[in-house]
Amino acid sequence: MSDLLSHEEYAAIAHDLDMPRAAFIDGKFQKGHGRGLITINPATGKRLCEIAACNSDDVDFAVSKARQAFDQAGWAKSHPSHRKNVLVRLCKSITRNRRELAVMESLDSGKPIRDCEMIDIPEVVHTIKWHAEAIDKIYDQSAPVGDDAMAVIVREPVGVVAAVLPWNFPLLMLAWKMAPALAAGNSVIVKPAEQTSLTALWMAELAMEAGIPRGVFQVLPGTGEAVGEPLGRHPDIDMLSFTGSTETGRRFLHYAADSNLKKVVLECGGKNPAIVLEDAEELDLVAEHIVNGAFWNMGENCSACSRLIVHEAVKAPLLESIVARVRDWKTGDPLDPANHLGALIDDEHVDKVHGYLSKASGLRSLTGGTSDGCYVEPTIFDDVAPVHVLATEEIFGPVLSVMTVSSAEEAIELANATDYGLSASVFSANAKRALRAARDIKAGTVTINCFGEGDITTPFGGYKQSGFGGRDNSLHAHDQYTELKTIWIDLSDAASGDKVQ
Repeated sequence: MSDLLSHEEYAAIAHDLDMPRAAFIDGKFQKGHGRGLITINPATGKRLCEIAACNSDDVDFAVSKARQAFDQAGWAKSHPSHRKNVLVRLCKSITRNRRELAVMESLDSGKPIRDCEMIDIPEVVHTIKWHAEAIDKIYDQSAPVGDDAMAVIVREPVGVVAAVLPWNFPLLMLAWKMAPALAAGNSVIVKPAEQTSLTALWMAELAMEAGIPRGVFQVLPGTGEAVGEPLGRHPDIDMLSFTGSTETGRRFLHYAADSNLKKVVLECGGKNPAIVLEDAEELDLVAEHIVNGAFWNMGENCSACSRLIVHEAVKAPLLESIVARVRDWKTGDPLDPANHLGALIDDEHVDKVHGYLSKASGLRSLTGGTSDGCYVEPTIFDDVAPVHVLATEEIFGPVLSVMTVSSAEEAIELANATDYGLSASVFSANAKRALRAARDIKAGTVTINCFGEGDITTPFGGYKQSGFGGRDNSLHAHDQYTELKTIWIDLSDAASGDKVQ
């Protein structure tokens, strides 16, 4: 990835962008039959374009085309190297258009352009390429069943997959789902978040140009009621993968139960702890990780470390370093690469975050707590009670709650005192102690002496109400878009019981 451009250069790219304005169904852009979606730039409140959105009729049509494409087997049963080569071509096309995609993502979501350029787009390419390269390197299995039989265990694509996306990482979450699903040979129907449909629609065009056949990859913009629910209830969709709120995730489980018991994979919310024990070293580096974990992407991140659980012995110097580092995180125009924080996604979410800030009365604010329209400053509250709403509910904004403990045992108990279990971090100089804490914390990913989510090689998902049914990333993600089939071959002589010679 080359160096960042100037604010003026990004603004010029934004001015010249041609926004997608229609659904992508059966290999072409076409108008949906739903009520149009007005796409708003969160940073300015100005209209970007109107998208011809979809409804249940479009869902039915898209599913029929996806099923037709799957049954014709042009993609599903193509040689693994062919699917790999097509997805690699897609990566090259994304790379050629990376700057324009980054700007479109920033305009559509309010994300800082520096994150879109330096994190999201490179990770999109890496994710798709990783799953593409895995296609012809994943071996099936043979079971140890003795000399009189042979048992072959093979993976087959599950069929028609629906992917329902969030608005906080539009392209990256698309890649997390489409890459392993397409790699396995499925037909994929994507419902982007209604706030952020633009880059998914452009991705559909790039996918078609790369050689993905008609009906194999389709994008249906629209509301949850008009598109999301019909996908969840559709009897001819074999699997649905969703990233978003726990509340909406519950609905998809109901939809599956009420229809065809389709496979459902949910990656939902989090209230993630960062534990700093008294023997943690290099507190300035710890502070850097905490600030990044709490405020990256405006805190609109399901794995954000929104709870800092710190030992009383190191609390004062750590908080001093954290507050000092927050001052470097500038908030403002997302297209200005100097800004670390952009705009919250829309007015409804701004009101939600403001609502939580209003409940902080009586708490000691270390920094932030104010906002300017769609921009909310990084905010830290000290001495938050474990039962306070700021410590228990997912805010999905740039708000960090600090809690003080006097032992590792107390820290782990607080870390687990939540309905969620997505991610956590532990900071300690004692490796054995840190590993023990990591084992005791109920979360899908626990990092030691850093903030993070692992990488493409490690599964990502949560315990408890943070997840259900599977994991994103790694070969585990690839496997969840397949069915396992056992093929049993009898090698015995049926008449005599002797082996076939």
